Amino acid sequence: MCGICGILSLDGNQPVPEAGQKVRNVLRAMSHRGPHGDAFAKRERLVMACNRLAIRGVDQHQPPLIEHEAGIVVACNGEIDNHRQLRQSLAEAGHHITLSTDVAVIAPLYLEYGLEFLKHLQGVFALALWDSRTQRLILARDRAGERHLYYATSDDAIYFASELAALMAAKTAAQLNKDGMARYLRSGYCPSPDSLVKNHHKVSPGEIIVIEPSGTRHVRYWDFPAKPPAAKEPEPSAFDPVFREAVFRQSDIDVDYGVLLSGGIDSALMTAVARDLRPEKKISAYCIRFGEASFDEGQDAAAIAAQLGCDFVPVQVEAGDVPGALRQLIQATGEPLADPAWIPLSMVTRRAAQDVRVLLAGEGADELFGGYPTYLGARWSSLYTHLPKPIRTLSQRLIESLPASDKKVTLSFLLKRFIRGQELDGLARHLLWTASIGPEWLRRLGVTPPKDPTAHDPSRLIDVLQRYDFDHSLPDALMAKADRGGMLHGVEIRAPFLDQTVIEFAANLPLDARVHGLTTKAFLKRYARRYLPESVVTRRKRGLSVPLAAWLREPLHGWAQARLSSSVLADAGIHTDAALELLAEHQARLNDHARAIWTLIVLSEWLMWFSRFQSESVSEDVKVYSEGL
Repeated sequence: MCGICGILSLDGNQPVPEAGQKVRNVLRAMSHRGPHGDAFAKRERLVMACNRLAIRGVDQHQPPLIEHEAGIVVACNGEIDNHRQLRQSLAEAGHHITLSTDVAVIAPLYLEYGLEFLKHLQGVFALALWDSRTQRLILARDRAGERHLYYATSDDAIYFASELAALMAAKTAAQLNKDGMARYLRSGYCPSPDSLVKNHHKVSPGEIIVIEPSGTRHVRYWDFPAKPPAAKEPEPSAFDPVFREAVFRQSDIDVDYGVLLSGGIDSALMTAVARDLRPEKKISAYCIRFGEASFDEGQDAAAIAAQLGCDFVPVQVEAGDVPGALRQLIQATGEPLADPAWIPLSMVTRRAAQDVRVLLAGEGADELFGGYPTYLGARWSSLYTHLPKPIRTLSQRLIESLPASDKKVTLSFLLKRFIRGQELDGLARHLLWTASIGPEWLRRLGVTPPKDPTAHDPSRLIDVLQRYDFDHSLPDALMAKADRGGMLHGVEIRAPFLDQTVIEFAANLPLDARVHGLTTKAFLKRYARRYLPESVVTRRKRGLSVPLAAWLREPLHGWAQARLSSSVLADAGIHTDAALELLAEHQARLNDHARAIWTLIVLSEWLMWFSRFQSESVSEDVKVYSEGL
């Protein structure tokens, strides 16, 4: 099941007017998530529905919404990876489960353990459970936030759906959340539990929301393991069965699946293990390609695919694809995301949808095993701050004078990030380094920079940064990109590195096993040598980046200028003259402002879409936008 929604009346005696039709509108708005059937359940206070993307039991009639005889109704977007073990233990406890779908274990598990039932589930899920006996509605999201669930509150009802755009189809009240907009502009994504629409929220990763006649409770059922790391680094042989079992569980499906393959270690390692586990299985490796040489990893990925016996399927992405693809993603999903890789990811899953319904991806390895350059910067920044001030001043002048480059993740780009914010504490500096728009430019744009509590134990700085990324950018940026980009085309993306057992193993690694000297992901690289050649293990980290800096100067410049000067930005309180100044500086190569410009472009596109829900009278920009859809 891949799209769930519903409406719960908060008045026990009065159902929500036209609730059934509203839920049908919501389900229709996310039909792309589940083209293989849908189902409705209607009670006095509740209407709930979902649609299905068939992954298991493809040739069987699998009801996408489970109605248990005890009065429990369950809708679940995702997969319960340990459903076979749960089925056996529940049978021993006296529960007779006739349906073969993995979601069929949820209602008996709830009957057996009450609100503790989520602790027994392994997998990725966003679920809604209605208990008619207690008039209780439960909304919950998986531990790493791989699946998403939005909800809106009003005086008389709770609305929920897998996507914000679908939720808006229920005609909930639409007002811009200015605080949420400031956080989006700073981070490039919308952190849970808020969105850019007032009273429209997201269930947080590892959270359960219990809505009862007596009130609403928000409860954490899982937290990232917080125990001190082990003193000694484990042997790779200890991790091998953990990771192999994670890949095995997530590829235990009844349809063909593929992999998202770049030239890097994470996707290559995952593919190698998947191939070793299922040598008889056809695996297609889908790769994003660019004409710009420093951004293209196609040759490396093709070599890995050939070595592992995978069919290689490249997908070329060009600047001309960007405007239409961005508009389509915003219209379908309803929340802005300023990761430029959202566009190519959506394009590669559109191609993959011709062959498969599931893709395995390497997401999560950097957050868990210490893969980002910012972690190296954090370790070395203390040495830099102890240099004599004249040396630091000279270094800063030299680094800031380095010319802007259109190449991918250059040394000058990393150095410019490194020297900024050295007067800040470790977490505040990390937020500055990873910001889409820094505080100085936010103020010039007319936006008050958001404030975050950054107090932490400096002796465990890398732990703090990894935990922050795991809790924030991983679920609400990277996994949001995967969920919205993939499900737009009916393709589910899974991340074996985010299996619960892998998370718990990585959380126990000592610091030197994660970041050692100038080496990131030290332990994972040791482990990867069991499956991959040295050239792949030691290849410089590149990540999925888009040649946006060059595109904004030439083929997309006119489009960018139109978006940044749009009246919808001004109506939202953005100083468009400052936005155009960003573009002018970028065009003149005075600075690389690609991330900030892109963040504003995405917001402009989103505001044009959102304005249709705010008022009957729309600006000329919005009329043009609507006519183009």
